Amino acid sequence: MKETILQSWQDIWPTVKSTRPLNTGEGVIDESAFNTIEVDKVFDAVNYAATTVGQAVLFRSLTQPSDSIDEIKAKQKAVEELRNNPALKERVESIVQNAASHEKNFYLLLFGDFLGSFGTARDPHEIEGYGYLQYKRGIRFLTELVAQVQTSEPPQSTYLKTLFDNIKAFADSRSYSLMEGPVYITEHAIQCKEERKHAFSFAVLFKPRIIKPVLLTAIFLIVWLLRQFDPAGIIKSIPSEAVFFAPLLLLYFPIVGGFDRDSCIIPLRNEYKKSLAVAETLDALGQLDELLSFIKFAENFGHSTVLPTLIDTDHHRISLSEAINPVLGKDNNAYVGNDLVLDDEKLLLITGPNSGGKTAFCKTVTQIQLLAQIGCYVPAQSATLTVADRIFYQVPEISHLVDGEGRFGTELKRTKDIFLATTAKSLVVLDELSEGTTFEEKMESSANVLNGFFRKGNTTILITHNHQLVDAFVRQRTGIPKQVEFADDAPTHKLVFGISRVSHADRVAKKIGFSKEDIDNYLADSK
Repeated sequence: MKETILQSWQDIWPTVKSTRPLNTGEGVIDESAFNTIEVDKVFDAVNYAATTVGQAVLFRSLTQPSDSIDEIKAKQKAVEELRNNPALKERVESIVQNAASHEKNFYLLLFGDFLGSFGTARDPHEIEGYGYLQYKRGIRFLTELVAQVQTSEPPQSTYLKTLFDNIKAFADSRSYSLMEGPVYITEHAIQCKEERKHAFSFAVLFKPRIIKPVLLTAIFLIVWLLRQFDPAGIIKSIPSEAVFFAPLLLLYFPIVGGFDRDSCIIPLRNEYKKSLAVAETLDALGQLDELLSFIKFAENFGHSTVLPTLIDTDHHRISLSEAINPVLGKDNNAYVGNDLVLDDEKLLLITGPNSGGKTAFCKTVTQIQLLAQIGCYVPAQSATLTVADRIFYQVPEISHLVDGEGRFGTELKRTKDIFLATTAKSLVVLDELSEGTTFEEKMESSANVLNGFFRKGNTTILITHNHQLVDAFVRQRTGIPKQVEFADDAPTHKLVFGISRVSHADRVAKKIGFSKEDIDNYLADSK
């Protein structure tokens, strides 16, 4: 079971990016793939969530995507229901927007710093006074959320209905009863009204306000009696205003306010902070917001988007038509889409010069796979794919002195970890294998690794400049070759069938001003 967003916030102020990738082999992506696929940028492209918890849920989905086809399909059906039912979508948007306007009050109640009786808040995380106002504002966030969902028409899709039911269920929780009140403070515990029905011990009734009518009446009565029975006339000699208001300022407010804050509000907020019912309600709100974010992403992307067709197969398969990079293609009408079909084929070998679009294409494939596995729209004309149990993307890594293996050993360790963690349903991208070796060793090592992945049966995509390696696998009929298309000595950013046998290194060198002619000119100018 995934950690709830509130659980991830226990020791920090609520933040969007509080979830981390799981270790290699434990989740769909690990930290290295997370960084290489640029999940942060994918999040920025897809994020239209209105609430902090909605954004945190979306980031968690991208960081720890699902590998359950049933779970993903359920989210897709929920997205479709929202998009096809304008009245339901409008109602959910209203619920989310209302929550967004009160959300910070709840977080301030749970995580804010109390300044004391007379402190002035200068930071958004600080709470002035005794916390009465903040308490009432904070709990209103969840009680209003429940009330809005309770009065809404129930949705039809299972996923949406479950989210509605989770929020409604909060009304049956102890935390909700404490928020609704009354709250009783006993010697050993805080009790809600249901717990108090059969209790006979002494208890203090807590109400979140400084004015306690019974207590104030008692104080005024005592002061009045003292004035009436003051034989020496000492109290009568003091102005009435001072007699009545001095006890309020010096005794009543500090004692009553301090007691309520320290014995009621702070313990209550700690209970809400640890409450599973509160955590699950927050998550349900965030998941509603996440679904709306998917729809807004599709509406604002600028290219065709589609909910991918998910298939359950014995090994990973993927078919994309006019696939666009979710990050680079956003609001970029000139972005060039590409097709990809890997059905029974398991090994795709991509060649071409630097800056031709190889890496962008591979990131497009992995980012689309990632978006598909959170139930989101993907940027393509059509998309059919298998849910991957692992998504790996290996790039050359810088070795460290403590490794003791050098660059080749460092990269080979990562490749080994990927190999051991993959199954036939995995998607693996390898960007150049066996760097830091001789050409002959590179050929042998790369061939061994690729043959190993091929025999495992997963989808493996290799980016390489080594056309001899590609030739070998094409001859064996175990690899599909694709190359970056060039026209007029410039890349079209289309991938076409074939093998690139030129590097266009001179074009890149000229582009950055470090060609042979540039070097000669630098040397001539320095004389």
